[in-house]
Amino acid sequence: MSEHTTTPSPVGARNEEGVLPSGGKLLAIDWGEKRIGLALSDAEQHIAHPLGTLTRRLGRRFPMKQLRVHLDAHQPVGVLVGLPLEESGEEGPNAEKARLTGELVRSKSGIPVSFFDERMTTARALQAVRDLGGNTRGRREEIDSLAATVLLQTYLDTNRS
Repeated sequence: MSEHTTTPSPVGARNEEGVLPSGGKLLAIDWGEKRIGLALSDAEQHIAHPLGTLTRRLGRRFPMKQLRVHLDAHQPVGVLVGLPLEESGEEGPNAEKARLTGELVRSKSGIPVSFFDERMTTARALQAVRDLGGNTRGRREEIDSLAATVLLQTYLDTNRS
């Protein structure tokens, strides 16, 4: 288990370097073993929208080269990485992998990275598609990007209140 705190803070997602900047675009990463969902906020940090999905081959490293394209194109001021906590709120092996991903992004890009509880983001994204009468079958990439959007919008809403 990691000693990091993972409870969302009303003033921002905390990490070793502090809070993400309160102005400028934020990019969110919904970490996964096969697919990594991405979302981007507007510069005012009011609205999150889906950005796409990175594909990762099983057993391979995080696709930093693919992510770099998005970082260069959108110039975010911070990166929010979803932390897949256990139902109990504890960090397990997947949370540790997400933290390693965040540290890699921070070290390779120089952009501040924070972590935010992502429990239930995929379930909420699936439910939103169903509520709108959509079919989720065969749409995993879209769902992963939508899950990143839910993660980022939750973070933005939490910081605004």
